[in-house]
Amino acid sequence: MEERIELDGQNIDIVEAEFMTVKQSTVKAIEAGTAEMQQICALSVDAEKVDITQGAIGFMKAGDVNLNQCIAAVNVGNKTDVNFSLCPVAIGKEEAKIKRSAAGVVLGSNVEVKNSAALIVVGKNIEGNVTTLFDWKSALAVTAVAGGIFGLLRLFLRK
Repeated sequence: MEERIELDGQNIDIVEAEFMTVKQSTVKAIEAGTAEMQQICALSVDAEKVDITQGAIGFMKAGDVNLNQCIAAVNVGNKTDVNFSLCPVAIGKEEAKIKRSAAGVVLGSNVEVKNSAALIVVGKNIEGNVTTLFDWKSALAVTAVAGGIFGLLRLFLRK
């Protein structure tokens, strides 16, 4: 693994480095110790510390995650900070902070949400003002109804 890589305006398959700076590039897979990225598109990112501004990421796994004006499909980290972004799945094992963003599912031990919207928020400690579609009771009811409908359809459509 190389010590330091700087990319600017490139299209690359796989990049591995201890310290990485990526600007205006497209990368399929990134593996790094520390990665700073601006205006990038990446399919997968695996790093210890990630700081992304204006990016599109498919799957991200990192120790510390900081997203600013990004779209990230699945985001898993120990500490996750999402600002002005869209993140369908945001998981912060220790801490998840969502600020002025939209999220599908937010999971974390300590969740802090400010001026954001989410479908489901699950956490040991939840702070802030969040607009959720489901609380735990309605999520349980929707799951039970969906399971019942699925069971009936399987029963009736069995050949």
